[in-house]
Amino acid sequence: MSRQYPSVSLIGAPTDIGAGHQGARLGPEALRIAGLGEALVARGVDVVDRGNLDGPRNPWQPPVDGYRHLNEVATWNRLVMDAVRAELRDGRMPILLGGDHCLGLGSITAVARHCRETGKKLRVIWLDAHADFNTSNVTPSGNIHGMPVACLCGIGPRTLTHLDGEGPAITPDVIRQIGIRSVDQGEKRLVKEHGLDIYDMRYIDEVGMKRAMAEALDGLDADTHLHVSFDVDFLDPSIAPGVGTTVPGGPNYREAQLVMEMIADTGLMASLDIVELNPLLDKRNRTGKLAVDLVESLFGKSTLMRD
Repeated sequence: MSRQYPSVSLIGAPTDIGAGHQGARLGPEALRIAGLGEALVARGVDVVDRGNLDGPRNPWQPPVDGYRHLNEVATWNRLVMDAVRAELRDGRMPILLGGDHCLGLGSITAVARHCRETGKKLRVIWLDAHADFNTSNVTPSGNIHGMPVACLCGIGPRTLTHLDGEGPAITPDVIRQIGIRSVDQGEKRLVKEHGLDIYDMRYIDEVGMKRAMAEALDGLDADTHLHVSFDVDFLDPSIAPGVGTTVPGGPNYREAQLVMEMIADTGLMASLDIVELNPLLDKRNRTGKLAVDLVESLFGKSTLMRD
């Protein structure tokens, strides 16, 4: 069965400002070269590529007061926030091409504000190997790509927790995290204290991906804006080597396809991040091509025609 999708805008954010490895800044072009735009057009989606945002360069400095590149991270996220918000206001679906996952802060802040303004309920599906709920007190690296979920929930420096000038963008109950298998010791305590809804790989191993996703998607209705934040390190590194923070034991190809197909089945995805692709660590853009393949499934690609 064919489904009508809203017009899509691709927004490149070429920065690794929040990461511990350089190279994710090349992710947007790797996704384009892998044929993301063409693949969506072939599925009948109207696609406009807005090009790349232009923010501060990565100074590659050590942490200051527990945060690396805080001012530059804030600037990049404000750029992302404004760009995503503009597309949502125009009735288009923004697809953010990262860049590292600190950019999810700007993207989801924009989406959350759009939901408040339009009366929509927000649900975030966070596909990742990491919980990204760190603070400067529990991570020695200071890399902010490990902190966006905490900042979105109001834990962190005010310049990030109040990115749009208002209070925290979301509450923890908005997020469902899938595929988690690397959580720092102090981060485990924070996750438990704040009741983050996490479907880690042990749980997925025990009950299966279908049940885990059914639970994560439970309660959605026509008034829900579903945002998907897809960190490619969500995938097992045996199929997706092109990331700076590989963690063994992630979803295999078929499990990942099921995740995307079940999200597509809801018909509610209205915004998307694709982040942490690092072509410097990839093999002939293998991970970029796989990411495009999986995004096609988010837009309805399946083996058979389904209602």
